[in-house]
Amino acid sequence: MKKLINRPADVVREMLEGIVALSPGLALLDSENVVIRADLPASAGRPVALISGGGAGHEPAHAGYVGPGMLTAAVTGEVFTSPSVDAVLAAIRATAGPAGALLIVKNYTGDRLNFGLAGELAAIEGIPTELVVVADDVALSGIVARERRRGIAGTVLVHKIAGAATAEGKGLAEVADIARSAASRIGTMGVALGSCIVPAAGKAGFTLGEDEIELGLGIHGEKGVERVGLLPADALTDRIVNQLVRDMALEAGARVALLVNGLGATPPMELSIVTRRALATLQSRGIGIERAWSGNFLTAIEMPGCSISLLDMRPGDAERLDATTAATAWPRGGETTGFPHLIAAPASTDAEAPLGEAGHFDPRELRRLGLAVADALEAEEAHLTDLDSKAGDGDLGASMVRGAQAIRALPEGAWINPANAMVAIGNTLRRAIAGSSGPFYAIALTRAGRHLAQANQFSPHDFREALAIAIAAISEIGGARQGDRTMLDALYPALQTVQSLGDGVSPAQAWREAARAANDGARKTADMTAKLGRASYLGERARGTQDGGAAAVAIWMEALATSL
Repeated sequence: MKKLINRPADVVREMLEGIVALSPGLALLDSENVVIRADLPASAGRPVALISGGGAGHEPAHAGYVGPGMLTAAVTGEVFTSPSVDAVLAAIRATAGPAGALLIVKNYTGDRLNFGLAGELAAIEGIPTELVVVADDVALSGIVARERRRGIAGTVLVHKIAGAATAEGKGLAEVADIARSAASRIGTMGVALGSCIVPAAGKAGFTLGEDEIELGLGIHGEKGVERVGLLPADALTDRIVNQLVRDMALEAGARVALLVNGLGATPPMELSIVTRRALATLQSRGIGIERAWSGNFLTAIEMPGCSISLLDMRPGDAERLDATTAATAWPRGGETTGFPHLIAAPASTDAEAPLGEAGHFDPRELRRLGLAVADALEAEEAHLTDLDSKAGDGDLGASMVRGAQAIRALPEGAWINPANAMVAIGNTLRRAIAGSSGPFYAIALTRAGRHLAQANQFSPHDFREALAIAIAAISEIGGARQGDRTMLDALYPALQTVQSLGDGVSPAQAWREAARAANDGARKTADMTAKLGRASYLGERARGTQDGGAAAVAIWMEALATSL
């Protein structure tokens, strides 16, 4: 187990101390793991207290939702363990006045029992309480009765709506009715791509194969209702949304709020992809989306996966979801058009007249050479990915494949002569290849092509000059020199070779010698210490592996050499 903790027994208290230390509007009870609002008026003037909680491990829930407009207090138990009756009772005593307290719990036996008993004890002391239970897990449809389903991420929406109702000054019974109504109209379903590790256990609760996922799970690191094969994000999102729509009996014309919730280890990138599809699927069914959010709202420590919640909207819901709150974990906003707003990009300035005429060059032969390069780069995708993963960010193989595909897509007119082909390839690689490789190849090929166009002779000397200009352009724009462990360490040996050979050999023989020099230069980068690029951040740890950019140069130069 690798976690940034001290003793597992101290995790919850130390976490809450860190949260409260960064939140001047919050306070922590000295003897219980209870976070409360620090700005509460005297007991007699307090509105209805809104109290929720559960086991730790669901952060930012529940302490992150304490603040004006949401919860008055959050009670936190040990990881995935219900807080004690005494802790809940302490929260009620610390925050509730004559107006009483509303207790919102997820439908787990421990939470219902401990919050419910604490409410009973508070009532004996003269503090009126109401208990609202959230049971929003639609994955259990057909397995257990609706009232026995688990409570999961949709609980956060109940917190927000009930908190706004409390801020409006409504009494306990009315706030409880509003909360129960919201809870009855929420459905949630989750999926996990892996497990999480409870600090006290020290190991994952379950294991999954590389192509397996758990569908329909709770929030405590447990398995789901069904283990299925890995699906693309769109197919998985459709399955969840369709289950929600069926279970909630949503029809065309319904209006909903959407909550896409990360379970702790899912990056915003993936949550946004799921959100995009959920919006599109709902719209395709004629269901309007009045509000939508994406992010970590109620997690399961570091579990990879997400859940999707829908709230069937009723009058007053939108206003309460929009109402101001100072709770740090509530994201604000939520307005959505339901689809991305697209505007036309400025027209390309690349549409220029061809550089020169075909002359004695056969465009079909030039295209054949270009396709040979594309074939070679595609064939070596895995090799380039492996090299880049060891000393970079791992995207070089995919980038070169995109470049190869872009070369294939060039129109016949691009191959009218070498000058025009180089500029056309440079322009298309600039758009196709992300990161640094695209701009490097673009500037090199563009300058080389324009030099050839001005020379207009396409002699061996002109090609040598074009190669020198291309390499100088890469050095200029990137700041690298030979020996820095970059693509230049394959390019410079090739240039030096063709310059030394001069006009004494055929162009085909000169290029074969250049390709051998480039390959030798690329292999030598494994013994170099990187001075630029991502590999330079690894220092000596990058040694032993060829530079991916230099290896890519050797690949396409060899492809040209064998095709000439």
